[in-house]
Amino acid sequence: MTTEMRREFDEYIKKFKASKPEEIQQKMQDAITELEASDEGNGLKKGAKAPNFTLPDAAGKSVELYDQLKQGPVILTFYRGNWCPYCNMELRAYQQIIGEIHGAGAELLAISPQTPDHSMSVLEKHDLEYKVLSDVGNKVASKFNLVYQLPEYLIEIYKDNKLDVDQYNGDADWTLPVSATYIITGDGTVAYEYTKADYKDRVEPSKVLEELKKIQ
Repeated sequence: MTTEMRREFDEYIKKFKASKPEEIQQKMQDAITELEASDEGNGLKKGAKAPNFTLPDAAGKSVELYDQLKQGPVILTFYRGNWCPYCNMELRAYQQIIGEIHGAGAELLAISPQTPDHSMSVLEKHDLEYKVLSDVGNKVASKFNLVYQLPEYLIEIYKDNKLDVDQYNGDADWTLPVSATYIITGDGTVAYEYTKADYKDRVEPSKVLEELKKIQ
């Protein structure tokens, strides 16, 4: 199955540009440009060894990466939270092909800094048939070199639009992971990575499935 996440992104971006003041749009773009120019959120590269971790799923059950790898490759996708429309579109696109991912002997783990309660909301909202993990404090995302600090002017925009990221994440840090997707092989090696500072730039899930099948 070929997913159409990019098309949904483009449609949303068009509506966003038509509805939001240019000043806000520019500030949001400035934040992306600043992040791209910084050393934050560069992520692990292909060939690197993925750090092991244990995180709770939406039901509070612990999931260990290397234990999961004993059963087959793992796709890791880091997302910002269920308040992010692009994240929701991405998660839904992965759900469309989760049967093929499982059929290829792999598992998908979606990770965000949200609390388990908010992870459960994501799971139920989209009827997801894969594990949604809670990385409170971005501790695992930090190991993958994905974490960045939101600038104050962007925090104010979020607050003005009732996007209380601190409430979703259960802390007052206002840090997020950049959008990143990895395929991890059984020995913990990163076989594929796609990491972008621009949260609107994400790899199509069907492309990830293609890459997964190449390493089988």
